[in-house]
Amino acid sequence: MNPFDLLKDFDSIKKNLGNVQNELGQITATGSSGGNIVNVTINGKFEITNLRLDPICVDPRDVKMLEDLIVAAHHDALTKVQEEIKNKFGPMLGGLQGLA
Repeated sequence: MNPFDLLKDFDSIKKNLGNVQNELGQITATGSSGGNIVNVTINGKFEITNLRLDPICVDPRDVKMLEDLIVAAHHDALTKVQEEIKNKFGPMLGGLQGLA
């Protein structure tokens, strides 16, 4: 790709990136663990937007288990939101992969 062509398209790219950032905030995915007793919802910006714990998993004698369940649910949500981003924006970003 010719760098000068890229500069010509900079305004268009900048506008598209702004649109992508707005759309990332709208993408959400919920991950779960422990048979759905821990649920973590994140958005396309990888921010946790919701955390739901079933009271059954809150045992003060086993905090380590709860921590592991939260980490697992978060990882599940990340995997889902990354897949959604890839599906939604992959074709648009396909031409830029060679630049990285």
